[in-house]
Amino acid sequence: MVSSAVPRPPAHLRVVDSAKARAGAARRRRTGAPESPLALKRRARRINAVLAEAYPYAVAELDFRSPYELLVATVLSAQTTDVRVNATTPRLFAACPTPRALAEADEAEVQEIVRPLGFYRAKTRAIQNLAQKIVDDHDGEVPGRLEDLVTLPGVGRKTANVVLGNAFGIPGITVDTHFGRLARRFGWTAEEDPVKVERDVAALFEPRDWTDLSQRLVYHGRRICHSRRPACGVCPVADLCPSYGEGPTGAAEAASLLKYEFAPGREELLEQFLAGRTRAELQADGWPLSP
Repeated sequence: MVSSAVPRPPAHLRVVDSAKARAGAARRRRTGAPESPLALKRRARRINAVLAEAYPYAVAELDFRSPYELLVATVLSAQTTDVRVNATTPRLFAACPTPRALAEADEAEVQEIVRPLGFYRAKTRAIQNLAQKIVDDHDGEVPGRLEDLVTLPGVGRKTANVVLGNAFGIPGITVDTHFGRLARRFGWTAEEDPVKVERDVAALFEPRDWTDLSQRLVYHGRRICHSRRPACGVCPVADLCPSYGEGPTGAAEAASLLKYEFAPGREELLEQFLAGRTRAELQADGWPLSP
């Protein structure tokens, strides 16, 4: 029997009055004097604080045990899902536990492992070429500097900042499609170029916040602030967002759009995350972590 229950937002999310959100968005969209730099910075940091409460468990969604594993997984994640990458990389890293092993591995065997991710020939070339570069130029160790990482084949600033922030603890802003979309919707930047987006957002936050901020915006973009139909009616930062109203503003309709652990019917999974269970632990127990 199909449930007739009305979809509801997760109970831990900040509730925003729709009238207040509409008024705030209208005020920020008015023509005239732009938001002052100080007001923009305060609003941006308030958004970050609210998202920290919404996603206290936000971490990199790619499974890894070393900078090498995170680097390869991030390169493989292009044009596929993190869930699929996480299902594929254990076999790859069992067969190729080091950059040298990957560089020297049989190309056909690596292709067969990464085939489920799509574009497997190109991805195999990419990860074997970067592994060879690590062996040749960095004694088989993934470098911990941005300027070195971006010289590796297939590695740009986004991938480099993912590795620096999550594997080395060096602050970095990761501008993927979700981050860029939300930064523009929040009015933090008007730029499309990722490097310019990174520059504008970096000016609003202390470096110590950059990595966590990146995770939170990715989580929010995947769960609530979708590209086509953002779930504005259940968004915890609706009253702080000048783009409120781009998606449904009714709570029930918006809640029906929620994804991952926020999706209707996954309340128990969300409770597990809020209780401190890791994604790896939940996946090992058989919890469904896909959208």
